[in-house]
Amino acid sequence: MTLSRKQLEAHWMPFTGNRQFKDNPRLMASAKGAYYTDVQGRQIFDGLSGLWTCGAGHGREEIAAAVSAQISTLDYSPGFQYGHELSFELANKVVELMPSGLDHVFFTDSGSETVDTALKMARGYWRGKGLPGKSKFIGRMKGYHGVNYGGVGVGGIGFNRKLFGQSVDADHISDTLLEENKFSRGMPPVGAHLADELEQIVLLHDASNIAAVIVEPMAGTAGVLPPPVGYLNRLREICDKHNLLLIFDEVITGFGRMGSLTGAEEFGVTPDIMILAKQITNGTIPLGAVVMGAEIYDTYMENGGPDYMVEFPHGYTYSAHPVACAAGIAALDILQNDQLIANVRKMAPVFEDAVHSLKGSPFVEDIRNYGLAAGISLEPYPGEPLRRPFELGLKCLQKGFYVRWGGDNIQLAPPFIVNEQQISDLIKAVGESLHEFD
Repeated sequence: MTLSRKQLEAHWMPFTGNRQFKDNPRLMASAKGAYYTDVQGRQIFDGLSGLWTCGAGHGREEIAAAVSAQISTLDYSPGFQYGHELSFELANKVVELMPSGLDHVFFTDSGSETVDTALKMARGYWRGKGLPGKSKFIGRMKGYHGVNYGGVGVGGIGFNRKLFGQSVDADHISDTLLEENKFSRGMPPVGAHLADELEQIVLLHDASNIAAVIVEPMAGTAGVLPPPVGYLNRLREICDKHNLLLIFDEVITGFGRMGSLTGAEEFGVTPDIMILAKQITNGTIPLGAVVMGAEIYDTYMENGGPDYMVEFPHGYTYSAHPVACAAGIAALDILQNDQLIANVRKMAPVFEDAVHSLKGSPFVEDIRNYGLAAGISLEPYPGEPLRRPFELGLKCLQKGFYVRWGGDNIQLAPPFIVNEQQISDLIKAVGESLHEFD
């Protein structure tokens, strides 16, 4: 099928330069394993696991079979006042994979919905505790928490905020990108002190007005910013000291990317609320999850009024969709049965060495990595900080490699099934592309 320019105009594409794309469309036709095939029949290595989503690789027959069986058995079940067994099976499976104390799951349809759900949940929790003034949120500069109303407000990427004005009531601590940490491998050594900015924000607003602090354990969309050594521990300590909820947005870090089941597990810090999506179904069907402890859940139950009343007036038509739940169960089974996290741990040092071999390449200003994730910051064209990453991404695509460009950087996140040769080929393509700039 060949799409005309007029046909392309019908779809207003998300996070895309629509004018450029529709002049020169990049269309995928199929995917299998670690590769896409485009409409011209070219094989393209998936250097970002879809969109941080498909760690188990594409075209997994186990997920396809589970989805097919479910859609022919129970294609939809109302999620309000009725249920189906798969949602409870998936919730229990998620809880089994969480750090101790996170034992209740609320399902959504995406990471963005999950963030807004967690923010509402935090505010409602404090009202249930008789502290309605605790309504403000603290995010982080360069943080990305989706693009729904609340997520944009607590997020710290100016490009995502400037068109839309004021959102939720939020303040922000500094990002952890420091000059002295350039080209660090893994967790940068300097930066734990940046968490102490939270103390100053508490002093400014008072803890009686603050509901929660929300951060990504490793900031992904900003260009892969691993937490400095001790940073997350310090945030946890300050939140405990001032009676603030700590929310981890693990939409990217959840279920394998860091070399552990979660970033919380990998970095040894447990939040009060965890946000999940993407890898939970291996990217096959939209599904998100908010996971919280008994304190939050029980507070809602205890303040819910008569037992027939709705305790948390929130949810979506497709929350815990039976087909999505079937995909989630199959995807998490693959993650465990195929020992994919073990392969992440095995390949992570290979990936780290390969990525850092690009140090000294033209226009490379910084390289950061953790697990199977890396960000490469690029020297900008004068007055055009977004242009070089875009051009580098297209150069890589011409060589048969898909990487993500955004802001002043490109991001790499190969699937969990990746091998040494594929890593070598990916980094070689990036390196060659860097040398092609004038």
